[in-house]
Amino acid sequence: MRKDYTNESIVSLKGADRVRKRPSVIFGSDGIDGCQHSIFEIVSNSIDEARESYGKKIEVIRHADFSVSVRDYGRGCPVDYNQKEQRYNWELLFCELYAGGKYANDENENYSYSLGLNGLGLCSTQYSAEFMDVDVYRDGYRYTLHFEKGENIGGLSKEQYNGHTGSLITWRPDREVFTNIAVPLDYYHVMLKRQAIVNAGLKFELYDEETDENFTFCYENGIKDYIQEISGWSALTEPCFFNYETKGRDREDKPEYKLKVELAFCFSNDTNVLEYYHNGSFLEHGGSPDKAARSAFLSAADAYIKNNNLYKKDEKRLTFGDIEDCLVLISNSFSTSTSYENQTKKSITNKFIQDSMTEFLKKQLSVYFVENKVDADKIAAQLLVNKRSRESAENTRVAIKKKLTGAIDINSRVEKFVNCRTKDAQRRELYIVEGDSALGACKLGRDADFQAIMPVRGKILNCLKADYDRIFKSDIITDLLRVLGCGVEIHHRHSRDINGFDLSQLRWSKIIICTDADVDGFQIRALILTMFYRLVPALIEARKVFIAESPLYEISSAKKTYFAYNEREKARILSRLTGKYIIQRSKGLGENEPDMMWQTTMNPETRRLVLVTPDDENLTREMFEILLGNNLRGRKDFIEQHGQRYIDVTEVV
Repeated sequence: MRKDYTNESIVSLKGADRVRKRPSVIFGSDGIDGCQHSIFEIVSNSIDEARESYGKKIEVIRHADFSVSVRDYGRGCPVDYNQKEQRYNWELLFCELYAGGKYANDENENYSYSLGLNGLGLCSTQYSAEFMDVDVYRDGYRYTLHFEKGENIGGLSKEQYNGHTGSLITWRPDREVFTNIAVPLDYYHVMLKRQAIVNAGLKFELYDEETDENFTFCYENGIKDYIQEISGWSALTEPCFFNYETKGRDREDKPEYKLKVELAFCFSNDTNVLEYYHNGSFLEHGGSPDKAARSAFLSAADAYIKNNNLYKKDEKRLTFGDIEDCLVLISNSFSTSTSYENQTKKSITNKFIQDSMTEFLKKQLSVYFVENKVDADKIAAQLLVNKRSRESAENTRVAIKKKLTGAIDINSRVEKFVNCRTKDAQRRELYIVEGDSALGACKLGRDADFQAIMPVRGKILNCLKADYDRIFKSDIITDLLRVLGCGVEIHHRHSRDINGFDLSQLRWSKIIICTDADVDGFQIRALILTMFYRLVPALIEARKVFIAESPLYEISSAKKTYFAYNEREKARILSRLTGKYIIQRSKGLGENEPDMMWQTTMNPETRRLVLVTPDDENLTREMFEILLGNNLRGRKDFIEQHGQRYIDVTEVV
């Protein structure tokens, strides 16, 4: 029965319920992400104290029961009676949303550049905790508080204390509020490292009770040390550092606020990192600083390439993506007024910050390109390589999409492909065979209901050495991929969306490589496997690829014909025969009779298939490189050690 919607239907959440019933409004999520953000809120308060030069160390404990302790050596938050508000400060700080001491930061009071400005974090974390214990050391006293599920138990305790100042807060996020409170150790590592990066000289000490391990995070020179760490030996240019301070407003009728910016950047051959921080928060989605960096770097790089006539005639201009591929940029900004996207502080939207940073960066980069001619030429060359590689990949993507998409036209689109009757992908088998003669023998020897045949003409392209453009110009390879039906896997930064691979679209339960048992057959098999390894490795991982073993000997007696797949089987068969017999070395697949093909190679009851497995990824990569890659020294050594095993020696009796 539908209830009436009356005046009494409207309710107002009060106290802890304002957070406990809707945690995602404050923390962005009621899952592990929200729980993690509640931890950051407490750590950020300690960082704000250190940023005001009160305390040089913050200690964090990750307890085994997923409770958390955060200790700082700041001034300790005021918790005693507040005459102005006619209430205790602990009530305001821990039990009132939008209460705090950071609202007057524009007026040169406390916390000029603060992580927390809204007066939400401390109270919200307390409200969302199963319990919270607070120790505050200030004014010669130790103050203690205890909360359970958002409610204070026992009021404020106060005793004399002549030691250090600061605070210690221990709490456990409540499983009734968050669906998951098992915050992993990795989160603490990432969060504390980021804070060490943007708070130069501030030391973070982490103890993990679960593993009994200690960790320390500290960057004495902040982002200068960090960019050296991540660029390392692969840097194309030396790191460059800019910083400035200014004032401005987001709109003419808005109040003026202060902005401080420091940036470090370099270009790298194989590393690209863009990280933006504002008032210590890692801006996962960037916002104003990201828009400024994109505009400024693109403008400066494009102008340099154009002014130095490095573009080809009618060549398209750079995009920021071409720059991003090799740019390492760390932006660390602070402002006394900040418009965050929301309480989780993953993006900022200040117009003045964006405009100011854009203008500053454009000027600095234009000077940088002029004063560092050698580096500028290296950067321009790399950016043009990135751009042309991207354009080539896009052209390849378009070509491959045309070749590989759409349904297979059995009669015309894939030359000489012989399909099977069933449409059931769980039964269908695809035999990849060597040449037209093998096609004829397998076609006559197969079960046409579920076995299809795809011939390859000779030795296909070595996909390990060839670039993608050349690979996809090969009709044999594109025909094979079209028959498979599942697309390709391209592991290249410019080619992530080239006909995306989808295993569910695979048309076959088994893909069986069937070649002659001779040197040429082995090489063709290796080249086909290389194609799978380079273009569709997931088929190997999914255990869809097999090799059909062919018999080496056909032994005929008066009563029966036997097939031996190796010398040991040949000896065993001969030991059981008592009359006359004839031994023949098996012919190529194309010379076999259909009955023999069925019995030895295609009949599921009697054939022998070798499953191709990805047991050791590193060993597999190494072996492909030795056999078919550019490791010539390794290939020579391998042949010297193992070549005799593959020499076809015919014994004459």
